[in-house]
Amino acid sequence: MDLVTALDVADWRRRTHALYEAVRESRMPEGAWKEWRAGRDAMFRDHPASPLQAEDRDGFAGLVFPDYDPAWRFETLVEEAEPAHLDVPTGTDGVVPFDRVGVVRLGDLGTLDVWWLSSYGNGLFIPVKDASAGRPGGTYGGGRYLIDTGKGADLGLRGRDVVIDLNFAYNPSCAYDPEWACPLAPPGNTLRVEVPVGERVFNTDY
Repeated sequence: MDLVTALDVADWRRRTHALYEAVRESRMPEGAWKEWRAGRDAMFRDHPASPLQAEDRDGFAGLVFPDYDPAWRFETLVEEAEPAHLDVPTGTDGVVPFDRVGVVRLGDLGTLDVWWLSSYGNGLFIPVKDASAGRPGGTYGGGRYLIDTGKGADLGLRGRDVVIDLNFAYNPSCAYDPEWACPLAPPGNTLRVEVPVGERVFNTDY
């Protein structure tokens, strides 16, 4: 990575942290979601570290999201879970180790494992894959991200309670550029139902 690229990536992460800080400070989840979407669209369109390929920036009209639905927002307890370990090969960060530290229950939807990034930077990581993954008009086949505190994606932590808002589910970088290899949702982060909110498939070519 050269100096210019490193500074661009650092600025991207700084702006991402700022977007989520504004979400956590807001008392209006839907309004905060709209501001978050507008901020991300601007970054994807104009920022030099955008994961969009050059041809996808031409005519870019924004990432695809259904309307906000408060029924898909949860404030839930992080419960204890049996230890588990994942080593995930990625295209940019080598093998990334994760350890399961807990589980969250989302009512009738099921449960999601809570992972801890066990390398430099650390952080909580909660991906999700739903029944529409990989289907036309559905969600990205490898799943989406809900929480990634190492990169600023944090909707709120209060003791052992965590905010899980599926309206904020977003695609990993590999959904925009096939050259990326990203940590995807393991079986413990797969829901049997379709989740009709959050970011949709961006480009059906990959």
